[in-house]
Amino acid sequence: MFRTFMNRYGTPLTTGFFLISAITGVALFFHWGPGAFHPMHEWLSMVLLVPFALHLIKNWTSLVNYVRRGTLYIPLLVALASTAYFFLPQSSSGHAGNKQVAFMLVPLVTQAPLSQVAPLAHMDGGMLAHKLSAHGLTVTSEDQSIAQIAEANGKNTNDVLAMAFQSGGHGHQHDHGASEHDHHDEH
Repeated sequence: MFRTFMNRYGTPLTTGFFLISAITGVALFFHWGPGAFHPMHEWLSMVLLVPFALHLIKNWTSLVNYVRRGTLYIPLLVALASTAYFFLPQSSSGHAGNKQVAFMLVPLVTQAPLSQVAPLAHMDGGMLAHKLSAHGLTVTSEDQSIAQIAEANGKNTNDVLAMAFQSGGHGHQHDHGASEHDHHDEH
């Protein structure tokens, strides 16, 4: 009976409550609508957790496949990182202080396995492992993190991170001008 309910109503309920959350969230953001939108948004977002859990259970196999392929981790890191701005100290103007979000992302990137970090450098895990090996580091697996590789090789984590994202060839040359130029072209 539970499985039938889950299969029949999990996704439709998730969709319905998500639409309510989206509409009330947009209205709150633009300061539109009645005052009832605020408690409605808060409470029905809590209710949304139940059909969302049903939806996850119903689609568990697909979720596991995302984990196996490694395609779930980067979106989760991006989603988590997108919350960082809201935890920054507020300046007197009401805007976030001068801390850079990039500094908050470094621990996330250095703790993730190479296979998950590699797409950020436009390569796969094997290519990133090879690139770090070409810098004289011992890399035993794509499952190692930047921090683990740094520790195993007696290096600073930031130095290994810089090697991973250094543009150009796999050698030891440091072309900072090209790196900055490439970085600006991406925006």
